[in-house]
Amino acid sequence: MWRLNKVRHKAGRQGDSLEELRLKRREHEKALRQARRDRQLVSKRLLLTEDEEQSEVTMDTTSGEQDVVSLFHKLQLSGPEREAHLKALSKALRDPSAQLTFIKQENSMHLLVGLLTGSNAQCRLQAVRCLHELSHSPHTSVAPACLPATPYLLTYLSGQSTKFTELCLYTLGNLCPDSDAVKEKLLAQGIIPALASCIENQKYNLAVVEAVGFTLSQLLQAKDAAEKIIPMVLASSLPSGLLSVLTPDPKFGLAPAIECAWCLHYLACSSEHSRELLAHGALLQCSSLLLSLGGAVAEGNKEEGLELLVCPLLRCIGNLLSVCPADSLSTQVGDVRLVVSLCALLQTYIHTQPALARETAWVLNNLTAHSSALCSALLTLNLVPGLIQLLPFSQGINTMVLRVLANIAHKKKEFCVQLAQLGLLSTLCATLKMADQEVVTLSLEVLFMLLVSRPQVADEFVRQGGVSLLEAIQYNSEGEMRRRAAYLLEHHLLSYPSDCTVDNIPCS
Repeated sequence: MWRLNKVRHKAGRQGDSLEELRLKRREHEKALRQARRDRQLVSKRLLLTEDEEQSEVTMDTTSGEQDVVSLFHKLQLSGPEREAHLKALSKALRDPSAQLTFIKQENSMHLLVGLLTGSNAQCRLQAVRCLHELSHSPHTSVAPACLPATPYLLTYLSGQSTKFTELCLYTLGNLCPDSDAVKEKLLAQGIIPALASCIENQKYNLAVVEAVGFTLSQLLQAKDAAEKIIPMVLASSLPSGLLSVLTPDPKFGLAPAIECAWCLHYLACSSEHSRELLAHGALLQCSSLLLSLGGAVAEGNKEEGLELLVCPLLRCIGNLLSVCPADSLSTQVGDVRLVVSLCALLQTYIHTQPALARETAWVLNNLTAHSSALCSALLTLNLVPGLIQLLPFSQGINTMVLRVLANIAHKKKEFCVQLAQLGLLSTLCATLKMADQEVVTLSLEVLFMLLVSRPQVADEFVRQGGVSLLEAIQYNSEGEMRRRAAYLLEHHLLSYPSDCTVDNIPCS
């Protein structure tokens, strides 16, 4: 499991404008989600205060260790300056060495917890900011030191202040990955029901919903999530809450939907529990959203970050399709136009995001594996020529596309004839020459189904020089490919000499 070394939103250099600072923050959050798309990881978030967002002054944390000790002693004294001292402490705690210095002070966490639970609302806010800075520490010893505060952070999730609730959520989310002890304690303290209650009560507050998604995704990436965490999540109202967020708000943006989609993906990764997610209607809802996104992409919508929502949706749908009973596929997917959206996404990302294009083809493969209706839709909606054009592409894209074409060919002989009429044979002649053994093996499998569908298909394959291609495979390739090529030559092309081509075979 991967984690970014350090993720923080820094105040800008002197002269940075407010808009530039906010732009940097948005770009940094996009980078976090981009990294999560590329590989499963846990990451930490650091929220800026409003005055830091508007500040044009660089924060200096070089003297953090000395400041922390001084501020700690000052905070032990009551008085009107406590809030200012806490604010200064939260900034000093940006320094990783200062974080270690602070937790080593006797009763330091006891002091913070006391201020967190006190009657002064501003001191509570500044105390949770200090905890938030500590939760962002790169030192694994800091998270366990924050454990005395976690019951109160969970309790405050039911509060009314958006800013305070967000801070509590991101602090809890940052603490989760660093220590199994912290994670176990949070589970025992009821973090799952607390998150469920939070998303239910704050469903119209998208900033809080996004923070819930982040915190839950941190938990769901634990190595033992399938045994300890996912059953608790599925037994709660969280799945319904997550699914209800899968409608991006045009004013707020994609972020809440992205976070919740990743949570659904992590839930769907657990094969023993994904059927429960199916029962919640997750496949239908994710498919409906992907249908809309694919339609928008096909119409030229190039909204920044759209692929960061497409990726977890694809993974969730692909995993759910693998456990969806064939007889309920039509009701679970809902609309055959989903194949149109998938093909649009394939064409959009083939050059710019080949890994995402491969995952799109994987979903299309899972979708067509057990559905004649969806295979028929690819043919009747004239989507197959676009798929055939993708066969020269590598990076696993052509193997997935070949699997989709094999699914179509396997359903009906009529489909095989249509595939041949659409020019698949000439493309197979090209893929049979490729160095990738998986591509050649899949090409031979598709070719077999085409050849047995109708004698005219064999004639056309021979006209295109197919016999010599198979003979080359028979003599120069790995064992399985040799056997397949030999079988085709002996059982379906025996009457054709090896020098048959388009120039010397009579038309039938």
